[in-house]
Amino acid sequence: MGSEKYINLDEDNISDEHICCAFSDKKCSEGYQLKKEWLKKQFKDGYVFRKLDERGKIFIEYVPAEKAWAPIIAPNYMLINCFWVSGKFKGEGHGKELYQYCLEDAKEMDGLVVMAASRKQPFMSDKKFFIKQGFLLADTAPPYFELWYKPLKANVPIPKFKEIAKTGKNDIKDGLVVYFTNACPFNEYYVNTELKAVAEKQGVNLTIKKLASREQAQNHFVPHTLYSIFYNGEFITQHILNEKAFDRFIQK
Repeated sequence: MGSEKYINLDEDNISDEHICCAFSDKKCSEGYQLKKEWLKKQFKDGYVFRKLDERGKIFIEYVPAEKAWAPIIAPNYMLINCFWVSGKFKGEGHGKELYQYCLEDAKEMDGLVVMAASRKQPFMSDKKFFIKQGFLLADTAPPYFELWYKPLKANVPIPKFKEIAKTGKNDIKDGLVVYFTNACPFNEYYVNTELKAVAEKQGVNLTIKKLASREQAQNHFVPHTLYSIFYNGEFITQHILNEKAFDRFIQK
């Protein structure tokens, strides 16, 4: 591991560096560039994107929780926003290395916090890794969202989800509603191309809502703000809803 090179993205190098997700997926090229633009705006707020200097998905993203695009209350905590080691790079210690860097970065704070699920879900962190690192369950929100934290000081406040994120209900009661941000490079294509086509084919009314500000994301109806699907006012999934997955989640 000592010979491996990790780099942090910043305003100076992000134009020349890949951002791991979707870098080889041509249909997501627009979302890829929008994610870079989104990152540029977050760097000034202490957002960190650290990755292995290889063409692969080996990275961690974290930010002070007060600046996170998430409906949580966790003052003086560091939120691990996205954490991924995939493919041939698994089992080589990269996850531990990236996590330790984040932990060192947060050593003066009250602790670390991460969002997971009661059972493994796509596009969400696997809680098993964090439990091994000493994380504790802080809060839950329907139907399966969990907030885990690792205190770094004694007697620190326990993080929690905002009450609005515990309803599992949105404010549009008719048809299919998708909320998303540009924090994920896959979203632009799968919302504006795939999901539109599926909804039209299925004869379902579709409303598209982009969470364009931190304030909107911090007051979202469920903890997962990257991408969330509601049907007739009820949260359905954070799974990307393409034609193959439609019948699994939506029953008219």
